[in-house]
Amino acid sequence: MKQAFKIFGLCAMTLSVPITANAELLALLNYESKIGLPNRREGIAVIDVDPNSPNFNKIIKDTPLPPDFVAHHIYYNRDMTKAYVTSLGHSELYIYDMAKFPDSKTIVPVPNCKVGEDITFSADKKRWFLSCMGSSNIIVGDAQTDQLIATIDSGDSPDKFIKYPHGIMLNDELDRIFVTSTVNPNDPNDAGETVTIIEASTQKILSTHKLSTKPSPSGEAPVEILFAPDQNPPMAYIDNMYGGTLWTATWRPQSKDFAFHEVFDFVGTGQSLPLEMGFNDKGDRLFVTTAKPGAFNIFDIAEPYEPKLLATIPTAGGAHHFVISPDNRYAFVQNSFINLPEMDDGSVSVIDLTQNKVVATIDVLKKAGLTPNCIIAMPGWHKHVH
Repeated sequence: MKQAFKIFGLCAMTLSVPITANAELLALLNYESKIGLPNRREGIAVIDVDPNSPNFNKIIKDTPLPPDFVAHHIYYNRDMTKAYVTSLGHSELYIYDMAKFPDSKTIVPVPNCKVGEDITFSADKKRWFLSCMGSSNIIVGDAQTDQLIATIDSGDSPDKFIKYPHGIMLNDELDRIFVTSTVNPNDPNDAGETVTIIEASTQKILSTHKLSTKPSPSGEAPVEILFAPDQNPPMAYIDNMYGGTLWTATWRPQSKDFAFHEVFDFVGTGQSLPLEMGFNDKGDRLFVTTAKPGAFNIFDIAEPYEPKLLATIPTAGGAHHFVISPDNRYAFVQNSFINLPEMDDGSVSVIDLTQNKVVATIDVLKKAGLTPNCIIAMPGWHKHVH
C-alpha cells in the first residue's frame, strides 16, 4: 500500500525553470504536505538526484495537483511516452505526455474505481490494468486511447474473489494477472491474506490463494508481486506487508497453476512492513524496502527459493519506492509511507551500492514541509525495477 500527496510552499518559480544540460539523473517525485501543516497541497517535482551533479538536491520543475487528489503512484506505459498517476482521492487517472511534461496531461475518469493503486501494462501495448483497493475491482483500459474497456470484479464467485486489491502484475507469457489483497482503506486493521489469479485474455478469475500459515483471518496483507527474471519455470516473489514475510509463486506447466511457499521472514531482523521490490540487471539480487524503521535490503537470489540476506542498509522512516541508477552505482530510496507517524521522514536516501551505505540525502522537499510518496526516474534515466 502506498500513499497520498499534497504540496506545501514549493517555489512557484521552479515551474518555469527548464531542464538543464547539467542534470545527470532526473526523477519524478509526487509529494504532499506533512500531516498537521496548513494549506494542504500536492504536486509532482522533477529533482536532480545524482550526488555528482551540480544540480543535486534541486527542484528542476514543479507542477501542482489538486489538494484532494491524494496522488499515489506514477507508472510509465511500455514505451515511456506517458506517465500515469493514480489517485487515492479521485476516481481519475492523470496521464502526462512525457515529451511535454508537465504542460500536456489528460484526465481520465474511472468512476467505478475507488482508491486507485497500481497499474500493469500488457507487452503488446494494448491494455492497462488498474487495481482499485476501495472498490475491490480491476479497471481495464486501452493503452493507446486510454478509453475504459471493462471492469473485473468478484461477481458471483465467492470462492474466487478480489478483495482490497493493491499489487497487480501481468505475466504476458502465462496470460495471468496476479492481484494482492492488501488492506481495507477505511480500516487498516481489516487486512487481506490472499492473492487472486486472473486469466488476462478472458478477464476470468481463476483462483484465490491464501499466503499465510496462520489461522484465518491472518491479516498478512500481501502487498506487491514481482516476477523474477530468467526463471524456468516462471516464478514470482510476493511480500506480506503486515506479516513481514516473503513468498514465492511458481508456475506448474502441467496443471497450469501456481505453487506457493514462504521463503523469508523479516521477524528477527528488527524490521517490519516490507513494501517495494526490484532486481539488479543480472537478476541475482533482490531489493526489498521496509518502512519501519526504514531500510533497504539486498538479497542474494542465486538460489531463488533460498534468498540470502546480504545487507540491510538503514535509510529513514517510511522507506518505500526506489530507483536504481543506470550505471547500477546508486539506489535512491524515497522515505515516506502514506504520511504515517514515524514513517513520514520526507527525505530520499542515496545509497552507494558498491559500499552498501547511505552517502547522501535529498531533503529539498523535507525542508519545505513535504513528504515524497513515489519516486521514478525520468525516461532518459529509467531502469525497470518493478
